[in-house]
Amino acid sequence: MITSTSNSHIKEIKHLRERKFRNESGLGYVEGVRLVYEALRRGTVVKEIILAPEIIKSEVIVEIIKLANERQLPITEVSKNVFEDLSTKDGPKGIAAIVRQKWGTLEMLNTSTNFWVALFEVADPGNLGTILRTVDGAGGEGVILIGNCTDPYDPTAIRASMGAIFAKHIVKCSENEFVKTVSSSGKYLVGASDKGSLDYHEIEYKNDTILLMGSERQGLPIILQKECKEMVSIPMSGSCDSLNLAVATSIIMYEISRSVKMRH
Repeated sequence: MITSTSNSHIKEIKHLRERKFRNESGLGYVEGVRLVYEALRRGTVVKEIILAPEIIKSEVIVEIIKLANERQLPITEVSKNVFEDLSTKDGPKGIAAIVRQKWGTLEMLNTSTNFWVALFEVADPGNLGTILRTVDGAGGEGVILIGNCTDPYDPTAIRASMGAIFAKHIVKCSENEFVKTVSSSGKYLVGASDKGSLDYHEIEYKNDTILLMGSERQGLPIILQKECKEMVSIPMSGSCDSLNLAVATSIIMYEISRSVKMRH
């Protein structure tokens, strides 16, 4: 059992809080009973399990350890003090995992039959995680990250996704790569903006729809709006002129899901 917070391996794990180190290593730090279980259940490449026996109370731990042993995964036991030092959340549950990041490619658009969400320069990891969770709930295929986006393997994004990060495809690309691929794929690209000419209810969405959303601060740039077959907006009745990005995306996503099911 590791009992020192200055242990070299513990220091390496703590580095995964930094995006630079996550990018260089291709790894991510996942914490919590449900998230670790989902990572294992969904076939994510798990490099290591970290356990603090003093803290663990969930009965799901038995199943997690069983899955880890079946796959011959290394299990590192640490003291309560060390785990709390590693933890990125209040009230840690005593279990975490180091996972290999998994990325899809734009070529997946050519073979998928469900809708996608594309996000231009989304900045908030909580928003990204929530959108991933909703894509999973609404039956979407995945998320495309365009340009300088936040990291889906940020601990905040992983927590907000509630494990959907392990179930959905995630693709990252440049603006030019996105435009080129979508143009050649013939996908039904629908953009959203507070200045969109159509109410989001007024469209019969197709199952090959890509919903394109802009950043929290700047929205969707004109150059990408011009690539869209339709531009929609969500009607606002009160004094606020816009919604949180994750909320707005979720509302339109479920309308896409409803519309596609109605057509089948």
